[in-house]
Amino acid sequence: MLHIGDPARLGRRDFLRVGSLALGGFSLPWLVPAARAGTKLSEAGKPVTDKSVVFLFLHGGPSQFETFDPKMTAPVEIRSATGETKTAVPGLTFGSTFPKLAQRADRLCVVRSFVPGDANHDIKTIVGKDSFGANIGSAYASAAGGSHPANGMPTNCVLFPRAVDPAAGPEQGSFGKFASHGPFPASTAPFQPDGNGHLKSDMKLHLPMDRLADRRAMLATFDTAKAGFDANVESVDVARQKAFGILLGGVGEAFDVSREDVKTVDKYDTAKRFDVSKIDKKWNNHQHYADNARTLGKLMLLARRLVERGAGFVTVTTNFVWDMHADVNNAHMTEGMGYMAPSLDHAVSTFLDDRRDRGLEDKVLLVVCGEMGRSPRLNGKGGRDHWGNLGPLLLAGGGLPQGAVIGKSSSNGGEPNSEPVRIPNLIGTIMHTLFDVGKLRVTRGISRELLAMSEYAPIRGLNG
Repeated sequence: MLHIGDPARLGRRDFLRVGSLALGGFSLPWLVPAARAGTKLSEAGKPVTDKSVVFLFLHGGPSQFETFDPKMTAPVEIRSATGETKTAVPGLTFGSTFPKLAQRADRLCVVRSFVPGDANHDIKTIVGKDSFGANIGSAYASAAGGSHPANGMPTNCVLFPRAVDPAAGPEQGSFGKFASHGPFPASTAPFQPDGNGHLKSDMKLHLPMDRLADRRAMLATFDTAKAGFDANVESVDVARQKAFGILLGGVGEAFDVSREDVKTVDKYDTAKRFDVSKIDKKWNNHQHYADNARTLGKLMLLARRLVERGAGFVTVTTNFVWDMHADVNNAHMTEGMGYMAPSLDHAVSTFLDDRRDRGLEDKVLLVVCGEMGRSPRLNGKGGRDHWGNLGPLLLAGGGLPQGAVIGKSSSNGGEPNSEPVRIPNLIGTIMHTLFDVGKLRVTRGISRELLAMSEYAPIRGLNG
């Protein structure tokens, strides 16, 4: 727990821990002119729209066959191992383990010609060469600002399972860093609310009310502590602003799912929809399967809370659970989808319904994909191997067409049989959702990297 009332109690470790909260580019509300309540970023003279993006990254590479392109007329070694189910769109079928999403297909946009580009385990659809090594949200924050002018909400956030369950496994960072800001300023890096495990307790500030009222004295406390450190003065000032922007700006409440109505929490909760005791522990990945079932619903609820309160870009990532080779680590397709699909089907469907009920359907774009797809043929153990020539991509809301199917795949489901949709096209659609691109081009101070991303052609048929 962090105490700031007494300078003598503010040690170097505590001070740096405050700095660890500083990932969103915040400003102290009394150092920056306050915006009126309800101010939209699009009203603040910035080239942004009033829309947000929730990017759900399915780590490990989900199969296109068992998700949204079953290919049931293909030979048995190619077609979906889990069968298919009819959807609300005539003639469109999904894998059979997605009955809830199938019922909502008339509100979705399915891309069947998405080419991730290679079969490498990485995070290239959200952080890669096409985004200049940065989380796409950092590009957004470089123009939108690191925090919302009305309430200090971080405009760019990343949510790992530990954000809602401290017992979940740690972030798997060997495949890429979701919080990378690349060439954009450090203040644009995604705010990560699970931090190093201390964040939730650190966000409860122990400070006597008289000291809280005397803001000058509070800042003097930091100045006194800062004087004894060998840290760079400029970075300490940034840390101070960011930390207090969260601690005292009322933003912490947004990150606390327990503040949500209990009925809403129950609707989202995927822990109640799948019995993790059924997961076979012979798979080395069994704990990650269980973590996913316990956390995915609440992660999507947290994402909704954040965009509703002003976040413009929220990355949600599963642990590494979609790599279904049927090896010592990962289950085969049928068993693996039995572990993974129920939580994804329920969490995304609940998010879609909740977003619509709150009047956010046209304001929040949901993107769902992984880093690659899966091989057209099942391997000898019933799994599918890495495949970069085609992968699943689902979009919904944000003003995009509903009930749309973009492109088509070859007869074996391994390549596009129409104009390919590539990662720059996906980024282009996101940029055209988040920005007034024409205004962005003539706005002073916009980085060349963001301008380049805004020039990517969006997915044909989606943006205007």
